[in-house]
Amino acid sequence: MEVKQYAIVLVNLDPTIGSEIKKTRPCAVVSPDEMNRHLRTIVIAPLTTNLKKYPTRVSMKHNGKQGMIAIDQIRTIDKKRIVKVYQELTKKEIEECKKVIKEAFVD
Repeated sequence: MEVKQYAIVLVNLDPTIGSEIKKTRPCAVVSPDEMNRHLRTIVIAPLTTNLKKYPTRVSMKHNGKQGMIAIDQIRTIDKKRIVKVYQELTKKEIEECKKVIKEAFVD
């Protein structure tokens, strides 16, 4: 299955442990296309409708619903967990994701 960076995919995240985001939910693919083409895993950030303004959350809209991309919940999953592929994030959402990822993990 070909999955592109910054696509929104429906993912079955269960089973989880502790405070990990659970259920089957949309997620943003954050791993680069080169990795996505060659590995059986992808790196995702789950979407949530919990609109708490954490510094590691990116505001976005999906299927007409306001939500947040939980950069603080990034994880690697097997592509077999993907249920469906949706559209991609907007340019504005992508730029904000890059900014938050850099602030959280690079600096």
